[in-house]
Amino acid sequence: MAMSPDPVRGNPVGWSGVRKSALSGNSLAVASMLTWAAGFPAAEILLQTWPPVALLAARLALAVTVMIPIWALIDGPSRVVAARWGHAMSIGGFGLGCGMYLIILAQKLTDPVTVAIIASCAPLTATLLELFSGTRRLKWNFALGVIVSIFGGLIATSAVAPAQLGLGAICAVVSTALFCWASMATARDFPELSQTGRTTITFVGGLLMASALVFVSAYFGFDVLPKTAFDAQQAGMLLIYALISMGLSQVFFIASVGKLGVALSSFHINIAPFYVMVIMVVLGDEWNWTRASGAGIVALAIVLAQDRGARATV
Repeated sequence: MAMSPDPVRGNPVGWSGVRKSALSGNSLAVASMLTWAAGFPAAEILLQTWPPVALLAARLALAVTVMIPIWALIDGPSRVVAARWGHAMSIGGFGLGCGMYLIILAQKLTDPVTVAIIASCAPLTATLLELFSGTRRLKWNFALGVIVSIFGGLIATSAVAPAQLGLGAICAVVSTALFCWASMATARDFPELSQTGRTTITFVGGLLMASALVFVSAYFGFDVLPKTAFDAQQAGMLLIYALISMGLSQVFFIASVGKLGVALSSFHINIAPFYVMVIMVVLGDEWNWTRASGAGIVALAIVLAQDRGARATV
């Protein structure tokens, strides 16, 4: 399966097909980032009373509980049983389970917008992954798009006080690298499954890793339970965080990766701080023109990286 619109072996579809694939791939990536951004304010509320490891386990447990029946309806029970479960456990456990824990921990140490901004390293990480796997040739326009995308992320980062970075930044960077790898492997290694199936099977691996992290944390005496009773507000925030920000967002992102490649899809991660900021403004925060400018520059990078590359595939 070709992981990018510019695979080394060429693309048999014509210019019209490439344009349609690019349009749908970018639309899916935008939808993924919008739904992903909705989870940051929800997590901000939940992290006031939930330990990160407990929130991770609850998030994955709720998503898996809802998504497995949907997957069975879409692909059929026989395909669910015959899926490559062992391989999915490694991708989901290390890529998603560890990655999600680190990003929750990063938000606990910083704030939602900061975590989204630090993820601006995603295009570079994803590009290196595609180059290493041999699924992309590095053309000048794509390289320029990566540079401009990172530049946009750095402009947005200038709005963050240095005191907010540190360990939280390291957690966010490592989480982004794991997420990019897991997304590429998920889209590539399960072609027989639907987008919902690919997402769900790796979420199960993530849930197993989260359960192990809860056990280890409890063994060493760390908090693994919420500090307050579970109420209606927490239930609503958890639904948003698990089903919309993680479940629906990852389905959209894996579908986008299948059309654009993980590198191009990851460009959209750099616009996520803008989406988070808009949501936070609605909730009462102030508008920040620096972050808005950074989002505009990243949007330009997406155009730069795709236009000539698409024409070259004809």
